[in-house]
Amino acid sequence: MPQSVNLEILAKEFDLNLLTPNVTIADKFLSHPEINRPALQFAGFFEYFDSDRLQIVGTVEYAYLQRLESDQRQVNLRKIFASHIPCMVMCRNLPLAPGMDICANDFDIPIFSTSEDTTDFMGEAVRWLRTQLAPSTQLHGVLLDVYGVGVLIMGDSGVGKSETALEMIKRGHRFVADDAVVIKRVSQETLVGSCPPNIQYFLELRGIGIIDVQRMYGVESVRATQSVDLVIKLEMWDDRQEYDRIGLTYDYMEILGNRITCHSVPIRPGRNLAIICEAAALNHRQRKMGYNAAGALTERIMGGIEDGKSE
Repeated sequence: MPQSVNLEILAKEFDLNLLTPNVTIADKFLSHPEINRPALQFAGFFEYFDSDRLQIVGTVEYAYLQRLESDQRQVNLRKIFASHIPCMVMCRNLPLAPGMDICANDFDIPIFSTSEDTTDFMGEAVRWLRTQLAPSTQLHGVLLDVYGVGVLIMGDSGVGKSETALEMIKRGHRFVADDAVVIKRVSQETLVGSCPPNIQYFLELRGIGIIDVQRMYGVESVRATQSVDLVIKLEMWDDRQEYDRIGLTYDYMEILGNRITCHSVPIRPGRNLAIICEAAALNHRQRKMGYNAAGALTERIMGGIEDGKSE
């Protein structure tokens, strides 16, 4: 089903004042992340009208609407509200233009007001709606903030994901989610992970039970959301399998259409998984900054070979 956000949540988030008290908003939803300023619609042009978007009225639109003849203004307003727009927001605490309240009540469309400037409100509304209405999925794993890198640890049940996360929390890294990680695609390059509210900040340890990370290690040990930048898959060591020892090539995992760098880390006694995850996060940061240790080593070896040939 498509994502949607209730207008009550929108009004609470942006401290909007409802100017049409006869219109209920509890059963109304917004399902498009973009906004529209209906200047052309006030002028009577309705081709390509994005009626499913949040409609925002600023000083320019309001001034033009005030100059229209009463009959023409009422005709254009009724066309806008008859197209079943989700709601309208008047910026800068602008009052309702003549006829707006009648159209809103006739078509059961709420109108809000905000004290914010039009440009400021538009920017914040688009940013918030894109996050709220972004495509999402839920994955089994643990998400942490490691040196500013969002590390998603995955693997079969019982492989040691939560134990690794606990060691990393003790080492000062921040915990986001355990077991169920909700991931949203907020842009073509960015995935943001969070935890379902009912299990937020809880971590399961087999043999111990459930622990509350925030209460046990303090508020500095957790965060509500984190970008997903790197995936580490934990798997049992298999002597028959060849594992990457150089790192010249990258493996990727596709999540919601975005490609995320993925490392498969084999597990066997004596391997400190927390340190390995830290090293993977730092190495990922270095690569993003343009430095590749494997490439540098290869260049150094090839340079030594060339120098030997020239002697």
